Amino acid sequence: QVQLVESGGGLVQTGGSLRLSCASSGFTFSTSAMGWFRQAPGKEREFVAAIGWGGSRTVYADFVKGRFTISRDNAKNTVYLQMNSLKPEDTAVYYCAARRHAIRLVVSTELSEYDYWGQGTQVTVSS
Repeated sequence: QVQLVESGGGLVQTGGSLRLSCASSGFTFSTSAMGWFRQAPGKEREFVAAIGWGGSRTVYADFVKGRFTISRDNAKNTVYLQMNSLKPEDTAVYYCAARRHAIRLVVSTELSEYDYWGQGTQVTVSS
């Protein structure tokens, strides 16, 4: 069974940091691009960051550039999102996603192009 399990969410003050983890199984992680998306109440799910297989290509949404860092550990089948300088508008449920058989060095920002999704982890940033 394919599983993506996010962890590391929680409550943090403005300016604080969190590191999200997504442990995966049931598919070939090493050749899958991985992404993070988020969804706030009443809003559509939006792209946050993605990383290609091998970790040589990363893409970030403009609103997180310079604050968030995506990384992966293929030996652990895990992708991470380090979030620094958090703002109240970062409050959302954060979802991990996998895109199988991605073209080398190509990373997608589109929700519809990802094959598997985790259950999400809540991030709340207080003001």
